[in-house]
Parts: sequence; structure tokens; C-alpha cells
Amino acid sequence: MDVSAASISDASAAQLAMKVQIAVLKQSMDIQSQSALALLEAVPSPVSSNPPNLGNTIDVMA
Repeated sequence: MDVSAASISDASAAQLAMKVQIAVLKQSMDIQSQSALALLEAVPSPVSSNPPNLGNTIDVMA
């Protein structure tokens, strides 16, 4: 089997490019998760619009 230096160099460059692409993908996924978490934390908690005496009991005999 005759393997040339050019094919070894090409394979090495392809592996390097793949590693760089994976690193960029991981970084973008981390940024996305941080942004999603920030959006979820920014959502205000819901405030009840009912008076405090409503919705506290359940009529199970009806």
C-alpha cells in the first residue's frame, strides 16, 4: 500500500477542521443555553388576579 505524504496531510487537515467545527458547535450550544436560561429568569412570576378568599377550597360534594 502506497500512502503519499499529501494524503496524510489532507487527512490531518480534515481531522483538524472537524475538531474546530465541533468546538465551535459546543461553544454556540453553551451560549444558546445561557441565553435561554436568562430568558426564563427574566419572565416575571404570575400574579393572581383573584381575591385571596377565592380558589382556596374545593367543593368535593357537588
